[in-house]
Amino acid sequence: MSAENKASRAVRQHELLIVTGMSGAGRSTVGNALEDLGWYVVDNLPPQMLGPIADLFTLAKNPLPRLAVVIDVRGGEFFSELHENLAQLRGRSINLRLLFLEATDSALVKRFEQVRRPHPLQADGTILDGIAAERNRLISLRESADVIIDTSELNIHQLSNKITDSFSLEESKKLHVTVMSFGFKYGLPADADAVADMRFIPNPFWEESLRPFTGEDRNVSTYVLGAEGVEEFIEHYVAALRPVLKGYTNENKRYATIAIGCTGGKHRSVAVSKRIATELAKLEDVAVSLKHRDLGRE
Repeated sequence: MSAENKASRAVRQHELLIVTGMSGAGRSTVGNALEDLGWYVVDNLPPQMLGPIADLFTLAKNPLPRLAVVIDVRGGEFFSELHENLAQLRGRSINLRLLFLEATDSALVKRFEQVRRPHPLQADGTILDGIAAERNRLISLRESADVIIDTSELNIHQLSNKITDSFSLEESKKLHVTVMSFGFKYGLPADADAVADMRFIPNPFWEESLRPFTGEDRNVSTYVLGAEGVEEFIEHYVAALRPVLKGYTNENKRYATIAIGCTGGKHRSVAVSKRIATELAKLEDVAVSLKHRDLGRE
C-alpha cells in the first residue's frame, strides 16, 4: 500500500463526528442518514464514554471507518461535562468535528406538538420553557461547533440530503461552502459565517416588467449584474473570500455559509449569489452548493 493510501486510510479510520443540538431539531434523522452513508452511529452516549469509545475505534484490530456519536441533554448531569471531554479528544490525533442542529422556537414547538411529547427540560412548565432552558445550556457548545445546521425549514428528506451532501466519504476532505441568498426582512440566516448586503443595487422590484420574475430569470440577472459597481463588488468579494476559505481549511473548519442578502430575497441576492457560487466553484478543494432561502415567500 502506498504512503498516500495509508495516509488516506488513517484519516478515515480516525474520523469522529459529535452530533448534538436542540431537542426536536433532527438528531434522529441525521443519525439515520449517517448510518446510510456507512458511519457507525452511537446514540445517547454519556460524554464520559467519548474517550473509551474513541480508543475502541482507533486502537481496535479492525477499527471502525467513521464514528458518529449523538449526545444531547437526555444525558442529564453528564451532559455538563461534554466540553471537558471534547477538549481532551481534540488533543489527540483524531479528526474530531462537532455538528450542532438548531431550529426556531416555533418550528420546535410545532414538532413537539405533532408527536405529543414533552420537551425533556420543560418539567412542570411549557414546551417553550424547556426550549429556553436548553438554548441557555447549549450556548457555549453552539459557539464551538464546526458545523451548524438550521433545520427550521427542512423536512426529513431535505435534511437527509443535506447530510449526504456534507458527509459522504468522497466529499469529506473538501471545504463545503453554501452560498445562500436571503431576504433581510425575514431575518439573518442563523448559520451564516459571512453576510453581504446587496441593497446597494437598484431593485428590479420597481421595474414592472421585471417584478414578477426572480434573480434566476436571465433578464433580471442581466439587470442586477449590469448595475454600476456590481461586477467590481463580486470580483473584490470573491478575492476577499479566498484567504478566508483557505484559513478555514487550515483550521480544520470544513463547512461555511456565505449569505447574500437583499430586501426580500427574490431578485438581487439570488442573481448575485448564483454568480458568486460560480466563481467560488473554480477554487480547488472547495465543494460549493447554492441555496435560495426565501425564494417563493413573496
